[in-house]
Amino acid sequence: MSTKLNNPIWVMSSAYDKLTLDQLIETSVGVGAQGVDLCVFRKDGTREDHTATHLEYDGFTSEHAKKVLDKFNGAGLQLSLGAFENMIGGDEDQRVQNQNHLLRLIRIAYLLGGDANDVKVGTFVGYNHALGNEIDGFQKNLDEYKRVFEPIVKYAESLGVTIVYENCPMEGWRSSRYSSTYNNLPGVLAARKLMYSLIPSKAHGEIYDPSHDIWQNTNPVDVIEATDISRLKRIHVKTTRNLKTAARVDWGGMYPMQHVNEDLARLAGVSIPQHDWDRHHYEAMLPGFGGTDNMDWNDFVTTLHGKGFSGPFEIENEAKNSKDTQNIAATNQGFKNCIGFLAPLLWDLDPQAGYRFPGAKPLSVPTYADVPEVTIDKL
Repeated sequence: MSTKLNNPIWVMSSAYDKLTLDQLIETSVGVGAQGVDLCVFRKDGTREDHTATHLEYDGFTSEHAKKVLDKFNGAGLQLSLGAFENMIGGDEDQRVQNQNHLLRLIRIAYLLGGDANDVKVGTFVGYNHALGNEIDGFQKNLDEYKRVFEPIVKYAESLGVTIVYENCPMEGWRSSRYSSTYNNLPGVLAARKLMYSLIPSKAHGEIYDPSHDIWQNTNPVDVIEATDISRLKRIHVKTTRNLKTAARVDWGGMYPMQHVNEDLARLAGVSIPQHDWDRHHYEAMLPGFGGTDNMDWNDFVTTLHGKGFSGPFEIENEAKNSKDTQNIAATNQGFKNCIGFLAPLLWDLDPQAGYRFPGAKPLSVPTYADVPEVTIDKL
């Protein structure tokens, strides 16, 4: 009897930011994926890295939803939505626009079938450093999270949609001249447990990316063992290779590399960040493409399957030797090789076809009544 749960493998669309939706669907089928997590960032947003907008969100109606579902069913693909911004901190005007965009995506997910079609909405929470710099700053961020997200989660629940948080601390989201690199509240397991205790609704959960724990010197297997599996909806497939550099020796593996006066650093022979993301001495990788990494994928998958996780594995391609080359062929190679790496771990062996995903049921076209867009001030 097989112990595999035949998880589908998806593409996260941020790697294909230059492609149209039709091109993205064709490419995803070509690399062997079974679904796409559509990035639908604000076109007027402030993020400049790893963003894409693969759905026209303005004026989205149930008719638009039907056309999207028909496209994905025609290709045999599943889908989700996501936009990953700061919801509780940063510039106040941008913060409110980010919250309103999340509400917009929840409505679109509802029109696409929501939980009935496993259409989730991915997001960050972000972090409010003005509060974080005060005494009990972490608790104050939890309180702010509850204030902002409680009505958002309630709205999602009313529409049969689940929000999912990614665990990236966004370690390079602010200038390297700041000492802290903790810029997204759900960046550690403890925070996520506290968040669910503050808002017990089942209409929110998580996307777990093991790469973010590896550079924090935490074993992802241990995290999964301690995770409420009912909250886990997606796995981001990305990993890291922890670098053996002078900077790691200088600054250690626990704290971020700090920015100091360049002349002083040169005089002392001390490494300093070369850019905002150069803080934690690691390199993003795709498993099975371009070398080994600091992750036991066999143990990780075995643990997930032992806890009954049957959701999608979404490949988030930020690899230096794939997406970061800006070469579409190398990007496609990264996805194909990663799927080949995962296939024997996730799928049963077919006598004729080798390791093959058995297929998923088509997306249903909902008959829900359309609902108007809402904004955060109306919740």
